Amino acid sequence: MKQESAEEFALKVIAWLVGNDELLPIFLGATGLGEDDLRTRMSEPDFLASVLDFLTMNDDWVVEFCDLHNVAYETPMHARQALPGGDTGWG
Repeated sequence: MKQESAEEFALKVIAWLVGNDELLPIFLGATGLGEDDLRTRMSEPDFLASVLDFLTMNDDWVVEFCDLHNVAYETPMHARQALPGGDTGWG
């Protein structure tokens, strides 16, 4: 996956998080950000990488997101690998 596609994917994850009343507070608490910060940082590749890091922390979240968006369960990790810090040699 190319970085531009990964960034677009991460934006979908942000939209999903914002609409998820249970997970949004967990994400904000884990990052120390406020909802306004989401808007201002959405164009930063490092921030988008952290969003994917958060999603991939929990298999249930990955399954829920991927099922809702009809994408393969591996897609979040492929997107993460295309963003800064994601060149771990996996896959």
